[in-house]
Order: sequence, then C-alpha cells, then structure tokens
Amino acid sequence: MFTPASKTIALLMTITSAICWGSWANTYKGVKNYRFELFYWDYAIGIFLSSLVLALTMGSTGHDSSSFVNNVQAADASNIASALIGGAIFNLANLLLVAAMDLVGLAVSFPVAIGIALVVGVVLNFILQPKGSVLLLAGGVACALIAVILDGKAYGSRPGTGRVASRKGIVLCVVSGTLMGLWSPFSTYAMTRGHSLTPYSAVTFLTLGALLSCFIWNVYFMKRPLVGEPVSFGGFFSGPPSGHLLGLIGGCVWGLGTVLNLTAGRLTGQAISYAIGQSSPMVAALWGVLAWKEFAGAGKSAKVYLTLMFVFYGLAILLVARANG
Repeated sequence: MFTPASKTIALLMTITSAICWGSWANTYKGVKNYRFELFYWDYAIGIFLSSLVLALTMGSTGHDSSSFVNNVQAADASNIASALIGGAIFNLANLLLVAAMDLVGLAVSFPVAIGIALVVGVVLNFILQPKGSVLLLAGGVACALIAVILDGKAYGSRPGTGRVASRKGIVLCVVSGTLMGLWSPFSTYAMTRGHSLTPYSAVTFLTLGALLSCFIWNVYFMKRPLVGEPVSFGGFFSGPPSGHLLGLIGGCVWGLGTVLNLTAGRLTGQAISYAIGQSSPMVAALWGVLAWKEFAGAGKSAKVYLTLMFVFYGLAILLVARANG
C-alpha cells in the first residue's frame, strides 16, 4: 500500500485533494441543458470506479495485510458499515450542493457549504483522533467561518440577486455543509478502530455507499426536484454523450482527491488532512469568478468581500497546516 514518506509529501497530497474537490464541479457547469439529477448517476459511478481502481493498484502494492483484498477480509464489519453510512451521508450532502450550485453559482455554493463542513468535520475528527494543536485548529476554523460569512455578503452585494432564489440556495448550502461535515468522521472511525480499514478500502466502501444511496436520494429528487420539473430515467438514457462523459470525469476527479486526502491523513492526522482538503472552496471560487464569470458586473463592495473571503480562507489553511507542527 502506498503511503506518503514524509509530512511534506502528505501536505502536497492534501493540497492536491483540495484542487480535485474544488474542480470536479466544473464538469457539471460544462454540461448544457442537462439536469443535475441525471448527471449525478454518472458522477456516482465515477467516484466508485476511480476509488476501486486506486484500491486495486496503489492500495495493493504489497502482499501484506494492508493490501486491499487482505485488508477487507480482516476488517471489522462495523468499520465497513461505518464507511458505507458515511458515503450515504456524503451523497445526500453533495446532491444538495449541486442543487445549490444551480441557484447561487459555484463561487458561492462551495465556500458556504464547505466552510460549514470544515467546522463540523474538523471538530468531530479531532474528537475521534486528537492530533495537532487545539489552538491553531480553532483559529483555522474561526477563519473559515469568517470566510463563509464574507462570501455570503459578496453574493448579497451582487446585482440582480433574486431574493427567493438566494434564500433557497443559501439554505441548501447550510444543510449541505452540515451533512458534508459528518461523512469524514465515519471514515475516520472506520480507519482507526479495531481491525480498521486502510484509506483505500475506506474510500472504496465510502463511494459504494454513495452509489447505492443514489437509489434512495437521487430517485427521490428526480420525483420531487429542488429545481425545475420532475425527470425520469428516460432522460438519462437519452442524455448527451458529453453529459455522461463529464459526469464520469467529475466523479473520478473527486475520487482521486478523496483517496489522496485520507491516505495523507495517516501521517498528518485526519482532522488536519480533512481541513486542508476543505480549502477547496478557494479553488471552486476561483473557477466561478475567473472561468464562469459569476461576479461579472459586480460592484466594488462585492469584490471587496470576495477578496477578504480568499484572505481568510488562506489564513485558515495556514493555521490548520501549522497545527501539526
């Protein structure tokens, strides 16, 4: 099983995971006139397939007890169940995040939802695996919360923001972020208790749980959509090839980021690895502002709030990175 040989490599892996987590949503933004509920089936397949391939390659470099197949056979059933539950929770949170993206854009939905997830996830992960400076972690979490508030202020200052869409989108972000912060503690539990799972095994079951839960969460949202009219499976099978391809690519990008993040967490501690990975809103916001022009025509106050948001997220990353010395 491949694991980072030093803290420097581990930190680089967590930064790469943040880039992956903050970039996968571009695949959905790149699809035109294709509902997110239909796009999401390919995305869910992509996250599972990518994690399985990585588990059978990077996670099986040796033939000892840590290799993927041997680890799964020896792991406690409770740890496998924990990873599956974490995947189901993540999936619901992510579906809400994509719906929010439709309403308020990439540059707003990610910072608000993931900023809240950072706070919830870091606190719960630290309780499960106390590692690192409490003071620095707390400072990083506080900076992340300030960044979330500033991003919301930036969105509110943007011209042409509809009150109803704004309110619904922000509520979806808050609920998504709260749920998003819960999946990581389940994976941390699965990797730290009894006959534990390796990061590769944990991500495989996490993404399997996400895929299986689509038959509950995504089917529900297809029938009772948060945005637009109900859709059927017929729309999926008649969907554009580009939509299917981009969905798979988006899932693979997220799956790669998750494997890198949890693997690096063996050296840095899962709370710190998770927190640095959750700096992904900076990446997503940059995509939203620079590539998708979501703040085109915004006034000076919106740009000031947005700039301060980047500053405080940067401070959050630095404080969390320093928390492990």
